[in-house]
Amino acid sequence: MAEGILAGKVALVTGAAQGIGLATAQAFAEEGASVGLLDLNEGLAKEGADAIMAAGGSALGYRCDVGNEASVKTAIDAVADAFGPISVGMANAATLTQPVAIADMTLETWNQALSVNLTGVFLTAKYLIPQMITAGGGSIIITASQMARVATPGRGAYCATKGALLQLAKVIALEHSGQNIRANTLSPGGIATDRLAKQFGDLDAAEREWGPAHPIGRLGQPREIARAAVYLASDDARFMTGSDLLIDGGYAAQ
Repeated sequence: MAEGILAGKVALVTGAAQGIGLATAQAFAEEGASVGLLDLNEGLAKEGADAIMAAGGSALGYRCDVGNEASVKTAIDAVADAFGPISVGMANAATLTQPVAIADMTLETWNQALSVNLTGVFLTAKYLIPQMITAGGGSIIITASQMARVATPGRGAYCATKGALLQLAKVIALEHSGQNIRANTLSPGGIATDRLAKQFGDLDAAEREWGPAHPIGRLGQPREIARAAVYLASDDARFMTGSDLLIDGGYAAQ
């Protein structure tokens, strides 16, 4: 795995236990990066890391609660201690609260979405940036969503936090361009993940009910988003910063 376009780089993915995060960690490793898989579910994060190592890659699974500053700092430090300064970081951890109208939403639900989806990304970036300065530069990739551009009733907290991430990436890009640090968002459409399976009952139901809402006519696959993340992490994207890469099967074009 050492001959890929990310050879020699140290990468980190939050929310890496399954879905887009796991697929991205695997893709980073396939392209030669040493990868830290961070997730609240430490067991699954370590399983993912073990699978990467069994395939010949270099990986570390570590528990991380992205809403807790000490946990984020400790996890990022652990990856850096294992592999060296981090130059690629994907802030992917997110939560999807139960659908509820704004007028009926509790403050607890609102704060839960902010803590994970927005504050978690802020904290991840806060502790990744010094790593990237040490490394001589880097790429921060923030998983946003098609819901950063279009709205869905009952998803106010999710849409608001994902929209905010587009602006956060722009600020990071401007603040750190002089240090060779790029920051971009990656906005998936409906992707066939375990979380979507839980939302719809199973993936077959998700495909039937939501796949046709995308002009391409289907849900996306985690691997399709992972390859976009590889592009943003690589030197092929060295002229791209402060931008959003929308991969949504045409959903937002409607």
